Amino acid sequence: MPEAAKFEDFRVARTGAAEVTPAPKPPSEPPLYASRVKVYPKEAHGRFRTVKWIVMAVTLGIYYLVPWIRWDRGPYLPDQAVLIDFPSRRFYFFFLEIWPQEFYYITGLLVLAALALFLVTSIAGRVWCGYTCPQTVWTDLMIAVERFWQGDRNQRLRLDKAPWSAETLSRKGATHLTWLLIAIATGGAWVFYFADAPTLARQLVTFDAPLTAYLFIGIFTATTYVLGGLAREQVCIYMCPWPRIQGAMFDRDSLLITYRGWRGEPRGPHKAGQSWEGRGDCIDCNQCVAVCPTGIDIRNGPQLECIQCALCIDACDEIMTKVERPRGLIAYDTERNLAAVGRETVPIRVIRPRTIFYAAAMAIVATIMLIALLLRPDLDVNVLRDRNPLYVKLSDGGVRNGYTVKLLNKLYGPRALGLGVAGLPGAKLSVVGLENETHPLVTVPPDELKSIRLYVTLDKQAVAALGGAAKNFDIVVTDAGADEHTEHSAIFQGP
Repeated sequence: MPEAAKFEDFRVARTGAAEVTPAPKPPSEPPLYASRVKVYPKEAHGRFRTVKWIVMAVTLGIYYLVPWIRWDRGPYLPDQAVLIDFPSRRFYFFFLEIWPQEFYYITGLLVLAALALFLVTSIAGRVWCGYTCPQTVWTDLMIAVERFWQGDRNQRLRLDKAPWSAETLSRKGATHLTWLLIAIATGGAWVFYFADAPTLARQLVTFDAPLTAYLFIGIFTATTYVLGGLAREQVCIYMCPWPRIQGAMFDRDSLLITYRGWRGEPRGPHKAGQSWEGRGDCIDCNQCVAVCPTGIDIRNGPQLECIQCALCIDACDEIMTKVERPRGLIAYDTERNLAAVGRETVPIRVIRPRTIFYAAAMAIVATIMLIALLLRPDLDVNVLRDRNPLYVKLSDGGVRNGYTVKLLNKLYGPRALGLGVAGLPGAKLSVVGLENETHPLVTVPPDELKSIRLYVTLDKQAVAALGGAAKNFDIVVTDAGADEHTEHSAIFQGP
């Protein structure tokens, strides 16, 4: 008899059970990949939607118009207010000019922006995501275009379900063509930040622009069209890391978009004339879901997909007004205030340790940057001593050291600079090319870096006094026109 049959006979004899009830199967895990469910946001009306329109107009206006603003810096420099000049290695921002060695200013601005984002998020949630993030702004614009050509939510749903026809093709074709034009304008505006805008515009039209300009216009056209027109909420949900990080900025006093379940439940349809006793204010109209650009139901609580654009507040307030119930069923609220239901309302605490820390860090960074900017020199001097050979012994017993001096003129005009030595008795200085001049003057063009070679020589007696040791001294650079001088330390190496 097979072993399995023997075991079955033994089990039946011991338990008296001829059948074994199979164990319940564990619930199946959700698939690793789920097909996208297209979102058809309905147009919202209200104060937050108005704010979003204003923010969109302002941010897009800044992006598209800033490269065309002129700023007079004199005859030697570009007159574009904001310009990232890679060939000259400069970043011009109105009255500021950032050189490569001053990139710490850009670092400071990025740190300030990050701290400001942390501060705003800790106070009012994902305001950046809902209003000013480029993905949100361009997605809003693309949805507005789609709504213009294809109609509002219900019309777009019917259009997508209908068979292809001339009307369907014309509406969708006009939508995608407009998206493409917006995407081209986006890429075109971007390259204007890296060259003189009027000049580059003429070159683009006449096909004389550099190949890199067309390449980056193509890249930004493709990304704007795909991310803003096609991917939309998928970027916020799957591609952007910020939703996974911003939770660390929240606390019990952060203002977040919240469904006040204590007031809305139990929800259900409501007809005119029916009593509101024993039920909540939510009539389960799903308008908050219909207007959501990411397609979530805010009534299910905090969700990663929520960008806190507050359109659900506008939709709900509009319905509450129609059914003659108080507005604010969905609103900005804090977790601490929600926990205090049934008691008096807890005041909003904007000033708390978290916000104080972020604000203090911003103040410190801003102060450091401001001081560095106010004390920023308009003449930089860098001295490099020759290392091979360390020194040259002359026939008369003297010793000569060679140096490369780099003079950076940050003014918008040429400067005549004199060179001298301090702290090294008996030293003689000569500039290569100006050896016959007793007091050599080096002319540095405006806003340029000039490198010169010079020699510092000690005679036999001065070398003997040096005693063979290295001697610290200063190379003095004097502005002949402004009677100002800059000193840079150097080392004279003896035998």
